Amino acid sequence: MEITYRTTPEGYQIPNLTVPVEPEYDMGRFGQMRKQHLKTHCKILYANLLTSGELYRHLCEIDQTAQEQFELITKQMAKAEGVTEQLKAENQMLWVGRMNSIRNRAEEIIRAELIYI
Repeated sequence: MEITYRTTPEGYQIPNLTVPVEPEYDMGRFGQMRKQHLKTHCKILYANLLTSGELYRHLCEIDQTAQEQFELITKQMAKAEGVTEQLKAENQMLWVGRMNSIRNRAEEIIRAELIYI
């Protein structure tokens, strides 16, 4: 790897360093959560991923995996707890309450296992 330098008006040699350009990815809420966690609690890992050009790829992988797991966990919990379309038709408010509870629990699992590690 060849490093080039530029000279400041004071005569100092400063390396010409740039961050690699990464392609743009669509990142969802789980990717945003992971990014915020890295920036706040894992600053060295965040800096290493950013300077190596791997940050957004990492965030999008986490986001995609987390979204798939979230959907799977939600479906499994709904099935186990008997939250069906029939319940939705019979008592919509009960269905909404149970689904909100299931979604919140599924999100907590995703946060603990994928986001905040």
